[in-house]
Amino acid sequence: MSCKAGLRHHPIRLRKTVLSEELFPQRASIPPVVLLPPDLSAWNVTNTDIPGVITFEAHAPGPDLVITGLLHGNEFASGHVLERLRRTPPILTSGRLTLIVANLEAFKCFQVRQPLAARYLEEDMNRVWNTHRLRGSETSHELRRAREIEPFIRRADLLLDLHSTLWPSEAFFIAPHVKRSMDFAAGLASAQGLPSAIVSDLGHQGGARLIEYDRFAATVGAGRGCLLEAGQHWQPETLRTMGQTVEVFLQNIEGLHLHAKTGGPQQTAHSFFVTDNVVARSADFTFTQLWEGGTTIPHAGTVIAHDGRDVICTPYDDCVLIIPNHRPHLGQLAVRLARRTAW
Repeated sequence: MSCKAGLRHHPIRLRKTVLSEELFPQRASIPPVVLLPPDLSAWNVTNTDIPGVITFEAHAPGPDLVITGLLHGNEFASGHVLERLRRTPPILTSGRLTLIVANLEAFKCFQVRQPLAARYLEEDMNRVWNTHRLRGSETSHELRRAREIEPFIRRADLLLDLHSTLWPSEAFFIAPHVKRSMDFAAGLASAQGLPSAIVSDLGHQGGARLIEYDRFAATVGAGRGCLLEAGQHWQPETLRTMGQTVEVFLQNIEGLHLHAKTGGPQQTAHSFFVTDNVVARSADFTFTQLWEGGTTIPHAGTVIAHDGRDVICTPYDDCVLIIPNHRPHLGQLAVRLARRTAW
Protein backbone atom coordinates (compact mmCIF):
# COMPACT_ATOMS: atom_id res chain seq x y z
CA MET A 1 0.00 0.00 0.00
CA SER A 2 1.29 3.47 -0.75
CA CYS A 3 -0.05 6.96 -1.02
CA LYS A 4 1.12 10.32 -2.31
CA ALA A 5 3.86 8.90 -4.48
CA GLY A 6 5.08 12.42 -5.24
CA LEU A 7 6.24 12.78 -1.64
CA ARG A 8 8.51 9.72 -1.95
CA HIS A 9 12.03 10.33 -3.16
CA HIS A 10 13.71 6.99 -2.58
CA PRO A 11 12.61 3.42 -3.44
CA ILE A 12 11.84 1.21 -0.45
CA ARG A 13 13.18 -2.05 -1.89
CA LEU A 14 16.42 -2.29 -3.89
CA ARG A 15 17.96 -5.46 -5.33
CA LYS A 16 21.64 -5.91 -4.50
CA THR A 17 23.53 -6.79 -7.67
CA VAL A 18 26.47 -8.21 -5.72
CA LEU A 19 26.08 -10.49 -2.72
CA SER A 20 27.45 -8.78 0.38
CA GLU A 21 29.86 -10.44 2.79
CA GLU A 22 28.61 -8.17 5.57
CA LEU A 23 27.40 -10.03 8.64
CA PHE A 24 23.87 -9.11 9.62
CA PRO A 25 22.52 -9.27 13.17
CA GLN A 26 21.00 -12.55 14.24
CA ARG A 27 17.25 -12.71 14.71
CA ALA A 28 16.11 -11.26 17.99
CA SER A 29 15.13 -13.47 20.91
CA ILE A 30 11.56 -13.46 22.16
CA PRO A 31 11.35 -11.01 25.10
CA PRO A 32 10.97 -12.56 28.57
CA VAL A 33 7.65 -12.80 30.39
CA VAL A 34 8.05 -10.44 33.35
CA LEU A 35 4.39 -9.69 34.06
CA LEU A 36 2.57 -12.90 34.96
CA PRO A 37 -0.98 -13.71 33.78
CA PRO A 38 -3.96 -12.53 35.85
CA ASP A 39 -6.56 -14.81 37.42
CA LEU A 40 -9.61 -14.43 35.18
CA SER A 41 -11.60 -17.35 36.55
CA ALA A 42 -14.37 -15.01 37.71
CA TRP A 43 -15.09 -14.17 34.05
CA ASN A 44 -16.40 -17.65 33.27
CA VAL A 45 -19.81 -16.80 34.76
CA THR A 46 -20.98 -13.21 34.29
CA ASN A 47 -24.05 -11.01 34.62
CA THR A 48 -24.62 -11.17 30.84
CA ASP A 49 -24.62 -14.99 30.72
CA ILE A 50 -21.78 -14.71 28.20
CA PRO A 51 -18.33 -15.67 29.48
CA GLY A 52 -15.90 -12.77 29.42
CA VAL A 53 -18.56 -10.04 29.13
CA ILE A 54 -19.64 -7.93 32.12
CA THR A 55 -21.83 -4.82 32.13
CA PHE A 56 -22.37 -2.02 34.64
CA GLU A 57 -25.35 0.28 34.17
CA ALA A 58 -26.28 3.62 35.73
CA HIS A 59 -29.85 4.62 36.49
CA ALA A 60 -29.72 7.61 34.13
CA PRO A 61 -29.41 7.21 30.33
CA GLY A 62 -26.12 8.10 28.74
CA PRO A 63 -23.35 6.91 26.43
CA ASP A 64 -22.62 3.24 25.91
CA LEU A 65 -18.96 2.54 26.70
CA VAL A 66 -17.04 -0.60 25.79
CA ILE A 67 -13.52 -1.55 26.88
CA THR A 68 -12.11 -4.62 25.18
CA GLY A 69 -8.96 -6.56 25.95
CA LEU A 70 -7.32 -9.87 25.14
CA LEU A 71 -8.40 -10.02 21.51
CA HIS A 72 -5.04 -11.75 21.42
CA GLY A 73 -4.82 -14.32 24.18
CA ASN A 74 -1.20 -13.62 25.10
CA GLU A 75 -1.66 -9.83 25.50
CA PHE A 76 -2.84 -10.17 29.07
CA ALA A 77 -1.84 -6.81 30.53
CA SER A 78 -5.35 -5.80 29.45
CA GLY A 79 -6.70 -8.74 31.46
CA HIS A 80 -5.18 -7.24 34.61
CA VAL A 81 -6.88 -3.91 33.88
CA LEU A 82 -10.27 -5.48 33.18
CA GLU A 83 -10.07 -7.66 36.30
CA ARG A 84 -9.36 -4.57 38.42
CA LEU A 85 -12.43 -2.90 36.97
CA ARG A 86 -14.52 -5.99 37.67
CA ARG A 87 -13.40 -6.05 41.30
CA THR A 88 -13.70 -2.28 41.78
CA PRO A 89 -16.29 -1.01 39.28
CA PRO A 90 -16.32 2.70 38.42
CA ILE A 91 -19.27 4.76 39.64
CA LEU A 92 -21.30 5.69 36.56
CA THR A 93 -23.56 8.72 36.71
CA SER A 94 -25.17 7.80 33.40
CA GLY A 95 -25.01 5.28 30.61
CA ARG A 96 -23.53 1.81 30.55
CA LEU A 97 -20.06 0.27 30.65
CA THR A 98 -19.30 -3.12 29.10
CA LEU A 99 -16.02 -4.91 29.78
CA ILE A 100 -15.03 -7.65 27.36
CA VAL A 101 -12.30 -10.27 27.71
CA ALA A 102 -12.50 -11.10 24.04
CA ASN A 103 -10.49 -14.28 23.49
CA LEU A 104 -10.83 -15.87 26.92
CA GLU A 105 -10.29 -19.41 25.61
CA ALA A 106 -7.01 -18.51 23.90
CA PHE A 107 -5.84 -16.82 27.10
CA LYS A 108 -6.49 -20.03 29.04
CA CYS A 109 -3.92 -21.76 26.82
CA PHE A 110 -1.10 -19.35 27.72
CA GLN A 111 2.17 -20.94 28.83
CA VAL A 112 5.26 -18.99 29.82
CA ARG A 113 7.46 -21.49 27.95
CA GLN A 114 5.54 -20.84 24.69
CA PRO A 115 4.24 -17.29 25.07
CA LEU A 116 3.36 -16.78 21.39
CA ALA A 117 1.20 -19.87 20.99
CA ALA A 118 -1.82 -18.39 22.82
CA ARG A 119 -2.24 -15.39 20.52
CA TYR A 120 -5.28 -17.15 19.02
CA LEU A 121 -6.71 -20.63 18.61
CA GLU A 122 -7.54 -20.72 14.88
CA GLU A 123 -7.14 -17.23 13.44
CA ASP A 124 -6.35 -13.67 14.49
CA MET A 125 -9.44 -12.33 16.26
CA ASN A 126 -8.46 -8.76 15.38
CA ARG A 127 -8.77 -9.43 11.64
CA VAL A 128 -12.35 -10.76 11.41
CA TRP A 129 -14.46 -7.61 11.86
CA ASN A 130 -15.53 -7.24 8.25
CA THR A 131 -19.34 -7.36 8.03
CA HIS A 132 -19.22 -9.94 5.23
CA ARG A 133 -17.15 -12.30 7.36
CA LEU A 134 -19.31 -11.79 10.43
CA ARG A 135 -22.47 -12.48 8.43
CA GLY A 136 -20.96 -15.21 6.25
CA SER A 137 -20.85 -18.99 6.52
CA GLU A 138 -17.17 -19.32 7.47
CA THR A 139 -16.45 -20.60 10.94
CA SER A 140 -13.57 -20.61 13.38
CA HIS A 141 -13.29 -20.20 17.13
CA GLU A 142 -12.47 -16.52 16.74
CA LEU A 143 -15.32 -15.86 14.28
CA ARG A 144 -17.81 -17.58 16.57
CA ARG A 145 -16.59 -15.52 19.50
CA ALA A 146 -16.74 -12.29 17.46
CA ARG A 147 -20.35 -13.06 16.52
CA GLU A 148 -21.12 -13.74 20.19
CA ILE A 149 -19.83 -10.38 21.43
CA GLU A 150 -20.86 -8.34 18.38
CA PRO A 151 -24.19 -7.16 19.91
CA PHE A 152 -22.23 -5.36 22.64
CA ILE A 153 -19.86 -3.85 20.06
CA ARG A 154 -22.72 -2.79 17.79
CA ARG A 155 -24.28 -0.55 20.44
CA ALA A 156 -21.04 1.13 21.58
CA ASP A 157 -20.79 4.91 21.44
CA LEU A 158 -17.15 4.82 22.57
CA LEU A 159 -14.86 1.79 22.22
CA LEU A 160 -11.38 1.56 23.73
CA ASP A 161 -9.51 -1.57 22.59
CA LEU A 162 -6.43 -2.47 24.67
CA HIS A 163 -3.37 -4.08 23.07
CA SER A 164 0.37 -4.50 23.49
CA THR A 165 3.30 -5.33 21.21
CA LEU A 166 5.72 -8.23 21.15
CA TRP A 167 8.76 -6.09 20.33
CA PRO A 168 9.84 -2.85 22.06
CA SER A 169 7.72 0.11 20.98
CA GLU A 170 6.61 3.48 22.18
CA ALA A 171 2.97 3.45 23.21
CA PHE A 172 0.50 4.99 20.75
CA PHE A 173 -3.12 5.05 19.65
CA ILE A 174 -4.49 3.71 16.37
CA ALA A 175 -7.72 5.11 14.94
CA PRO A 176 -9.64 4.33 11.76
CA HIS A 177 -9.27 7.05 9.15
CA VAL A 178 -12.60 8.78 9.88
CA LYS A 179 -12.83 12.09 11.68
CA ARG A 180 -15.03 11.10 14.62
CA SER A 181 -12.79 8.20 15.68
CA MET A 182 -9.61 10.18 15.09
CA ASP A 183 -11.03 12.99 17.22
CA PHE A 184 -11.76 10.50 19.99
CA ALA A 185 -8.18 9.20 19.88
CA ALA A 186 -6.90 12.78 19.84
CA GLY A 187 -8.95 13.58 22.92
CA LEU A 188 -7.16 10.81 24.80
CA ALA A 189 -3.73 11.54 23.29
CA SER A 190 -4.07 15.19 24.34
CA ALA A 191 -4.39 14.26 28.01
CA GLN A 192 -1.11 14.91 29.78
CA GLY A 193 0.75 11.75 30.67
CA LEU A 194 -0.91 9.50 28.09
CA PRO A 195 0.70 8.39 24.80
CA SER A 196 0.64 11.40 22.47
CA ALA A 197 0.97 9.66 19.08
CA ILE A 198 -2.00 8.67 16.92
CA VAL A 199 -1.50 6.41 13.90
CA SER A 200 -4.10 6.03 11.16
CA ASP A 201 -4.11 4.02 7.96
CA LEU A 202 -6.38 2.62 5.28
CA GLY A 203 -6.83 -0.70 7.06
CA HIS A 204 -4.73 -3.73 7.92
CA GLN A 205 -3.66 -6.01 5.08
CA GLY A 206 -4.56 -9.09 7.13
CA GLY A 207 -8.23 -8.19 7.63
CA ALA A 208 -10.54 -5.80 9.44
CA ARG A 209 -9.60 -4.90 13.00
CA LEU A 210 -12.21 -4.29 15.69
CA ILE A 211 -11.78 -0.52 15.37
CA GLU A 212 -12.64 -0.93 11.67
CA TYR A 213 -16.03 -2.40 12.45
CA ASP A 214 -18.64 -0.31 10.61
CA ARG A 215 -19.91 1.28 13.82
CA PHE A 216 -16.57 3.11 14.20
CA ALA A 217 -15.14 3.31 10.69
CA ALA A 218 -18.05 3.87 8.30
CA THR A 219 -18.14 7.30 6.71
CA VAL A 220 -21.53 8.01 8.29
CA GLY A 221 -22.18 6.90 11.85
CA ALA A 222 -22.08 7.80 15.51
CA GLY A 223 -19.76 5.27 17.16
CA ARG A 224 -16.16 6.20 17.88
CA GLY A 225 -13.40 3.68 18.43
CA CYS A 226 -9.66 3.61 18.93
CA LEU A 227 -6.98 1.10 19.85
CA LEU A 228 -4.21 1.59 22.39
CA GLU A 229 -0.87 -0.11 21.80
CA ALA A 230 0.37 0.34 25.35
CA GLY A 231 3.91 -1.02 25.04
CA GLN A 232 5.63 -4.37 25.10
CA HIS A 233 3.84 -7.58 26.17
CA TRP A 234 4.46 -8.83 29.67
CA GLN A 235 6.01 -5.63 31.03
CA PRO A 236 4.76 -3.78 34.15
CA GLU A 237 5.11 -0.41 32.40
CA THR A 238 2.62 -1.55 29.76
CA LEU A 239 0.10 -2.32 32.49
CA ARG A 240 0.63 1.15 34.00
CA THR A 241 0.05 2.82 30.62
CA MET A 242 -3.16 0.85 30.09
CA GLY A 243 -4.38 1.63 33.60
CA GLN A 244 -3.71 5.36 33.25
CA THR A 245 -5.45 5.49 29.88
CA VAL A 246 -8.54 3.66 31.15
CA GLU A 247 -8.65 5.96 34.18
CA VAL A 248 -8.61 9.09 31.99
CA PHE A 249 -11.22 7.52 29.70
CA LEU A 250 -13.62 6.80 32.54
CA GLN A 251 -13.06 10.15 34.23
CA ASN A 252 -13.89 12.06 31.04
CA ILE A 253 -16.86 10.17 29.63
CA GLU A 254 -19.05 13.20 28.98
CA GLY A 255 -16.27 15.32 27.47
CA LEU A 256 -15.10 12.53 25.18
CA HIS A 257 -18.63 11.60 24.14
CA LEU A 258 -19.86 15.12 23.44
CA HIS A 259 -16.70 17.00 22.45
CA ALA A 260 -13.92 14.37 22.03
CA LYS A 261 -11.97 16.20 24.74
CA THR A 262 -10.69 15.53 28.23
CA GLY A 263 -10.39 17.93 31.12
CA GLY A 264 -7.24 18.56 33.11
CA PRO A 265 -3.71 19.31 31.89
CA GLN A 266 -3.20 18.91 28.17
CA GLN A 267 -0.34 18.01 25.83
CA THR A 268 0.15 18.19 22.08
CA ALA A 269 -1.08 15.15 20.18
CA HIS A 270 0.85 14.05 17.08
CA SER A 271 -0.71 12.37 14.05
CA PHE A 272 0.96 9.87 11.71
CA PHE A 273 -0.33 8.16 8.58
CA VAL A 274 0.93 4.78 7.35
CA THR A 275 2.10 5.05 3.75
CA ASP A 276 3.61 1.60 3.21
CA ASN A 277 3.53 -1.97 4.49
CA VAL A 278 6.81 -3.85 4.10
CA VAL A 279 6.25 -7.61 3.76
CA ALA A 280 9.01 -10.21 4.08
CA ARG A 281 9.65 -11.78 0.66
CA SER A 282 12.21 -14.25 1.97
CA ALA A 283 12.85 -16.31 5.07
CA ASP A 284 15.94 -14.21 5.73
CA PHE A 285 14.38 -10.84 6.53
CA THR A 286 16.61 -9.14 9.10
CA PHE A 287 16.68 -5.59 10.40
CA THR A 288 20.01 -3.81 10.59
CA GLN A 289 19.44 -3.31 14.31
CA LEU A 290 16.78 -3.88 16.94
CA TRP A 291 14.69 -0.91 15.87
CA GLU A 292 12.14 0.19 18.45
CA GLY A 293 8.62 0.97 17.29
CA GLY A 294 8.12 4.71 16.96
CA THR A 295 11.71 5.38 15.90
CA THR A 296 12.05 8.26 13.43
CA ILE A 297 14.68 7.76 10.72
CA PRO A 298 15.87 11.24 9.71
CA HIS A 299 17.05 10.61 6.14
CA ALA A 300 15.48 9.02 3.07
CA GLY A 301 17.44 6.09 1.69
CA THR A 302 18.59 4.81 5.08
CA VAL A 303 18.92 1.02 4.99
CA ILE A 304 16.83 -0.42 7.82
CA ALA A 305 16.66 -4.10 6.84
CA HIS A 306 17.82 -6.85 4.47
CA ASP A 307 15.36 -9.23 2.82
CA GLY A 308 17.25 -11.95 0.94
CA ARG A 309 19.07 -10.09 -1.81
CA ASP A 310 17.04 -6.90 -1.28
CA VAL A 311 17.81 -3.97 0.96
CA ILE A 312 14.90 -2.13 2.60
CA CYS A 313 15.24 1.65 2.73
CA THR A 314 13.27 4.55 4.13
CA PRO A 315 11.34 6.27 1.31
CA TYR A 316 11.36 9.80 2.76
CA ASP A 317 12.94 11.92 5.46
CA ASP A 318 11.63 11.56 9.02
CA CYS A 319 10.14 8.14 8.34
CA VAL A 320 8.56 6.53 11.42
CA LEU A 321 8.81 2.77 11.97
CA ILE A 322 5.54 1.31 13.25
CA ILE A 323 5.82 -1.97 15.22
CA PRO A 324 8.85 -3.60 13.53
CA ASN A 325 8.48 -7.39 13.57
CA HIS A 326 11.94 -8.75 14.28
CA ARG A 327 11.06 -12.36 13.40
CA PRO A 328 8.77 -12.18 10.35
CA HIS A 329 7.90 -15.30 8.41
CA LEU A 330 7.83 -15.36 4.61
CA GLY A 331 4.84 -13.28 3.48
CA GLN A 332 4.33 -11.71 6.90
CA LEU A 333 4.24 -7.99 7.64
CA ALA A 334 7.71 -6.89 8.79
CA VAL A 335 7.20 -3.17 9.42
CA ARG A 336 4.89 -0.31 8.55
CA LEU A 337 6.27 3.04 7.46
CA ALA A 338 4.54 6.27 8.44
CA ARG A 339 4.96 10.00 8.01
CA ARG A 340 3.82 12.76 10.31
CA THR A 341 0.71 14.57 9.14
CA ALA A 342 -0.95 17.84 10.03
CA TRP A 343 -3.71 17.53 12.60
